[in-house]
Amino acid sequence: MTPQERRSSASLAFIFALRMLGLFLVLPVFSLEARNYPGGDDPALVGLAMGIYGLTQGFLQIPFGVASDRYGRKRVMVIGLGIFALGSAMAALAPTMAWLVAGRALQGAGAISAAVTALLADQTRDAVRTKAMAMVGASIGLMFAVSLVLSPLLNAVFGLSGMFALTATLAIAGIAVVLWWVPQEPAKHAQHMPASLGTSLVAVLRQASLVRLYFGVFMLHAVQLAMWVALPAMLVRAGLEKDHQWWVYLPAVLGSFFVMGATLFPLEKRGYLRAVFLGSVGLIGLVQVGLMVVISGVPTITGLALLLFVFFCGFNVLEASQPSMASRFAPVHARGSALGVYNSLQSLGFFTGGVVGGWLVKAYGPQVLFAVCALAMVAWLLVAWPMQAPKAATTTEPPKAG
Repeated sequence: MTPQERRSSASLAFIFALRMLGLFLVLPVFSLEARNYPGGDDPALVGLAMGIYGLTQGFLQIPFGVASDRYGRKRVMVIGLGIFALGSAMAALAPTMAWLVAGRALQGAGAISAAVTALLADQTRDAVRTKAMAMVGASIGLMFAVSLVLSPLLNAVFGLSGMFALTATLAIAGIAVVLWWVPQEPAKHAQHMPASLGTSLVAVLRQASLVRLYFGVFMLHAVQLAMWVALPAMLVRAGLEKDHQWWVYLPAVLGSFFVMGATLFPLEKRGYLRAVFLGSVGLIGLVQVGLMVVISGVPTITGLALLLFVFFCGFNVLEASQPSMASRFAPVHARGSALGVYNSLQSLGFFTGGVVGGWLVKAYGPQVLFAVCALAMVAWLLVAWPMQAPKAATTTEPPKAG
């Protein structure tokens, strides 16, 4: 990477980290602390408060992505982080569950993921794009693991409202990073401004290569969240209390980063990106089968830890390679639109995984949940099978800032 590419990757990954840490911190304690609010004894309302963030994200990623194509990435990012900070402040001051739902919905309205990934694609060459996207993916995975450690500690000191206030502070810090650390945007996307929202969407929805990635990111995150409906209880059954479950999560996440670095980047350079991609999809499918077998007996901490490590190995490879490929398949004038659709389906996957996963566990039990997750991965493998890796760039020159 050139110095500017390193700066772009680091600063944009840091923005993702600040935002995702704020989101992840409240999740491990949310359902328990919500009982202290009027209306918090209604499981449906608590579930709505948790999931509505992903719903509003899903609906607004496309408009924010298109806006970033037309009006500039950094401007959209500042506006989105400001909305996210306002939603966090509303949640911090919420007197009832209804207000908490509204605050979470407003948090989700700050849908900047498409603008951030589009700007990262603008500022990096194809040859290093996957590595840059991997830095963003690694920041998300690391924040998830860190939140599992910090959440109970911060909740004991500040409570849920204080953690939402911290989330607002992190969003404001993200605005400062956008303004003073992120390099200036390249001017090239302004030279290819799309004529309309419809034109942009047609351009990114008629490409089979992009549609396969949209299907994949939806399935990946639906399965990820559905798994976590049942996994904490399985770890408790294995003898690991909820306050100590990070002992399994953190090593699994960190170890998987080393595996990704040792496999994805060198194999992509040698022309094996398709094989690594399809292999990772299959790997996650096998993990679902393993969990289905384990839940039928007596789970062990070692067995679950191994399955989680394998899951994160596949998950992190896909988290790094999918947005990289989406940015390379997308037309330059509609890159923000393409990543808007991509991130919308990612958010809707989270929402769907939580809702459907909870219903499956309640109605049929966790064994059926993992069977459905395994079938979802088989469906993805069939859809993804005809894929081809993006063509190599014809230039090695880094993009120029405008």
